[in-house]
Amino acid sequence: MRVPNEKDIPTTKVEIKFPVDAVTVSRFEPKPGWKYDITKDASGKITGVVWTTTGEGLASTEFTEFYMQGKVADNATAITWKAYQTYKDGGVVEWVGAEGSDKPASVTKVNAKPAGAGADSHGATTAPANASGAPAAAPGAAASNTPLYLSIAALVLAAAALLTALTRGKAAKR
Repeated sequence: MRVPNEKDIPTTKVEIKFPVDAVTVSRFEPKPGWKYDITKDASGKITGVVWTTTGEGLASTEFTEFYMQGKVADNATAITWKAYQTYKDGGVVEWVGAEGSDKPASVTKVNAKPAGAGADSHGATTAPANASGAPAAAPGAAASNTPLYLSIAALVLAAAALLTALTRGKAAKR
């Protein structure tokens, strides 16, 4: 989550509420100068996070990024992040509005995974296998053997050069 300071006074706190129907957040990257507190629902699911500065805060010409890790729901098409930005004077700006409003919430568009694709243990999408059972090439990636052929040619030329050098070395010693 990228947070710019949009006032002449420092940002001291940022609260994000997660759309639990669209994303499950599970981890947070520590950020020097900030601490975070996790909010959970009755079942223990993480529903938000509050980052609070341990220093002076985010100055008027600065921005920062807070990193989180989680899993996007299979049926999600967009993730709307409602955010509340608190300034040193106690003022709060609520970034919860619709697109085009004065204070819009941040929206992440979600691309659907390819038909037939699975996910690995980290949630990364994998391409479906082809008829032979081998993984299919990634979309847009042409299966090219050019690097392999160039490597073989280089190896053959290197071996020929070594053989020539050794043969000439023996001939010179005679």
